[in-house]
Amino acid sequence: MLNSIKESVKKLDELSKQKKIRVISHYDTDGVTSAAIISRALHRWNKSFSLQIVKGLEESIIKALPENEILLFLDLASNSLDYLAQKNTEVFILDHHEIVQKIPQNVTLINPLLFKEEPLSGASICYLFAKSISPENRDLATLAVIGMIGDTLETNLGKLSSEILKDSETTIKRGLLLYPSTRPLNKALEYSSNPFIPGVTGSFRGAIDLLKDANITPINGRYKSLSELTDEEMSSLITAVMLRCSNTDSHANMIGNIYLVKFFNKMEDARELSALINACSRMDYPNLCLGFCMGNKKCKEEAEKIYIEYKQHLISALKYIAETEKISGKNYTIINAKDNIKDTIIGTVTSIISRSPAYSEGTVIIALAYNEDKIKVSARIAGKNGRNVREVLSKVVVPFGGEVGGHPNAAGCLISKDMEGKFIEELKKILEVELIKV
Repeated sequence: MLNSIKESVKKLDELSKQKKIRVISHYDTDGVTSAAIISRALHRWNKSFSLQIVKGLEESIIKALPENEILLFLDLASNSLDYLAQKNTEVFILDHHEIVQKIPQNVTLINPLLFKEEPLSGASICYLFAKSISPENRDLATLAVIGMIGDTLETNLGKLSSEILKDSETTIKRGLLLYPSTRPLNKALEYSSNPFIPGVTGSFRGAIDLLKDANITPINGRYKSLSELTDEEMSSLITAVMLRCSNTDSHANMIGNIYLVKFFNKMEDARELSALINACSRMDYPNLCLGFCMGNKKCKEEAEKIYIEYKQHLISALKYIAETEKISGKNYTIINAKDNIKDTIIGTVTSIISRSPAYSEGTVIIALAYNEDKIKVSARIAGKNGRNVREVLSKVVVPFGGEVGGHPNAAGCLISKDMEGKFIEELKKILEVELIKV
């Protein structure tokens, strides 16, 4: 793959002498950090380019893209090859999502799945691309780490990912995977979504009660952060958290590596930075979090305010889901949130509840939220093993002329609002038939 990246860099260099580059990136953490890496690298490379960040790639978006520019897609487009084949210009794709169509002649695709490489985030691929342009771009490795963690690809590190961590000079500590590890514990617990702690997540009182049970008390009115705990305090906290999570399958996922990176000249929890970037995009401020990634202090101040508002939206959404009626069957749950949850956060909320001990391993969780005249659909698997949810959605959506993006354990799509009832009925049939086959 590294040789293909070098060849792609040479090809882009030659083509960009005649044409401007149009960069199109996804709006989640991995996409935004990818955009920040490539933007900085192209600027240093003295290339003329423009950038747009999108929620997804619909046919209308691709058709509107200019053909007098080189198109460079980051963290998306592996599922849109048929549409891109119709563009009369050269296309470059740096992505890691599943490839379900034939690669057209006008497309240069760098995707670890083509090379049977270790799983890599979009930001990691973009970093390797930037590093191939110039060793000067080694300082962008921290952004690649944040993107890697944004796509939860830090738990099974291969050779390339380990090299990126080394380049970024990331500090790694072992402990409870509760972020931010650099903020007071009572707040970290109250706003914890991964792990989701019943009776504690979303509850100020629940967080204080848990800390009392763990014999951790405030000092001068302030609780310690996770990174400040002694080994004994850490052990007590882990016990208290696990006692509240009855699903023992989730316990193994609560302990792991905490990644601390230097950002704005301060050691920060990479998971918290990832969550903040994601929050700004989900609240419709992708350009703000791009500025944050690029080191703009004003963007940092605004991003932190939006992050607080986002957390409040998340807590409200989780409470709604806990109280609302769901469509449930054998090993599946469908949640139709309609306009009660923002379409931009429905995927995050679905991910959070998929990690909740309330759902057994392998349960398919599918949530819907209105997006003007359309519906955003997000599908997740509880735990790590289960059905391929991208295939499940495809069986329902493709016959309607739609497309599905994502991975086997996390996928999504857009459907027309007037298809709401039919979609849910067809989805139930597919889920139930698939279960019978098993």
